[in-house]
Amino acid sequence: MSAPHRILVADDEPYLVRILTYLLSKQGYEVRAAEDGDTAYNLARTFQPDLLILDVMMPKLDGYELCRRIRAEEGIARSYVMLLSARGQSADRDTGLAAGADEYITKPFATHDLLEHVRVVLAARDEGRSAA
Repeated sequence: MSAPHRILVADDEPYLVRILTYLLSKQGYEVRAAEDGDTAYNLARTFQPDLLILDVMMPKLDGYELCRRIRAEEGIARSYVMLLSARGQSADRDTGLAAGADEYITKPFATHDLLEHVRVVLAARDEGRSAA
């Protein structure tokens, strides 16, 4: 049996962090959480998650800059990054994707849809690794 996927959730909204951490953990993922960008960056460097779910508007380091730093960090640059934001304009989405995010998801979102999407993304990554 393989090790569980590692997921880092970073958002400055404590309720959202708690609910996502709980739901993802129930699905068998190893989950860590942070409530600001700086903490998330340092945690990502040591935890080396397969997937990061990052809020765009966080204190200390916003999601865009955090994403740029993740892409520049050798140990975590290949991690899958989902940016979450209440900002739904196409320019915001373009900024997120230009920063290196794999996806830009607008809040509010249905948690069951996000959980299913996480499952699909990680399964696809597993298939890609086994084919390599």
